Amino acid sequence: MQNLQSIMETVSGWVWGPYMLVLIVGTGIFLTFRLLFWQFRMLPLAFKQVFGKHPSHEGDISQFGSLMTALSATIGTGNIAGVATACVLGGPGAVFWMWMTALFGMATKYGEGVLAVKYRVKNERGEMSGGPMYYIERGLKWKWLALIFAFFGAVASFGIGSSVQSNTVALAVENGFGLETWVTGIVITAFSALVILGGIKWISRAASFIVPIMAIGYVAGGLIIIFTHLDLVGPALKMIFTYAFTGEAAVGGAIGAAIRYGVARGVFSNEAGMGSAPIAAAAAKTDHPARQGLVSMTGTFIDTIIVCSITGIVLVMGFIMAGSDFGGQTGAVLTVSTFNKLLPGVGGWIVTFGIIFFAYSTILGWSYYGEKCATYLLGEKFVFPYRIIYIASVFIGCVATLDLVWLFADTFNGLMAIPNLIGLLLLSGVIVKESKDFIARRKSGELY
Repeated sequence: MQNLQSIMETVSGWVWGPYMLVLIVGTGIFLTFRLLFWQFRMLPLAFKQVFGKHPSHEGDISQFGSLMTALSATIGTGNIAGVATACVLGGPGAVFWMWMTALFGMATKYGEGVLAVKYRVKNERGEMSGGPMYYIERGLKWKWLALIFAFFGAVASFGIGSSVQSNTVALAVENGFGLETWVTGIVITAFSALVILGGIKWISRAASFIVPIMAIGYVAGGLIIIFTHLDLVGPALKMIFTYAFTGEAAVGGAIGAAIRYGVARGVFSNEAGMGSAPIAAAAAKTDHPARQGLVSMTGTFIDTIIVCSITGIVLVMGFIMAGSDFGGQTGAVLTVSTFNKLLPGVGGWIVTFGIIFFAYSTILGWSYYGEKCATYLLGEKFVFPYRIIYIASVFIGCVATLDLVWLFADTFNGLMAIPNLIGLLLLSGVIVKESKDFIARRKSGELY
């Protein structure tokens, strides 16, 4: 077992190493230039698509529902624990590089949304199926690469999606309320089954209710801290921008640490380029691939530019308040401690409840991703068996030790990016073409 763990640590280190991070961010930069900075020019219209009311089109769920489903899987422990880890290992400057990753990642997420709708198909049950496996197969005609992506996605779902998340919830509840992990396991498994067995429409409804509440609650708590400590905001922002280019306060004092951990945690949080979110985007009711692409890219903005920024700025404020020291803490423990210090009595609970609901929503979102990957590999007859196995893994995660599972999950989650990025880069011409078509048809009045 020790040898297997050592092997997986090596593989995980390679998968999430500098070459992968360069490929992920580089794809975002490439698409940004090919699309002439589309994500910045079209951001106001993108948010209008999310919150506006549109005529009914072919699809399973609303555009808002598809975004909430994607965000349910995206906004998770990475926004709390991941940002803290980046700040400790990379210094306050890591927050700046998270922002840069998100700004270019919006172009990647846009491209994923476009291709997801462009190449989606209707399955045997009359539901939409799409995502990287479909645009790789139908766009590139590379079935073998599509199967590889689907395999990686299906395996990753049982780790990063279910057991790892339920384990996080169980530990948070045990530390916060003293409840046994098996009791939490029964409760969260029951609530997961209630939603997951209903399919994408139930998942979308649950996500559309949970995600806005949990995100607004967490952001509101962070904003209260910021507005009640305005004297620390200026110095915190100055430190973030300064340390991004000097590397001070980072491990080894190197600027490379700030970039590496900022980019890595940014990618891990918003999942731009990983290939997961387009699976949900394919289910959206929309009349044009580019329209859904716009909706998809707002997810990266919300996840990183808004939610992760709240965590990062508050952590750096705490860093300054403590005399430029994180006190030897990291991960979720550091975030809980900092919120509690700056908002006594309430701050720690905001983070604790945030962890619980962020993790639970991730369980729901990833169940759909894994289901679509599994049924692509094994057929629609595997839908119900997959859901049962996935739900069982939720309970197992609450009561098991998951060090090795963490490694497997992290590794396969990273491996998903390789076939997806190949598809995005080779089909970038299709993304540009669909974008131009969308603009032309809106100008002609054919599209609203």
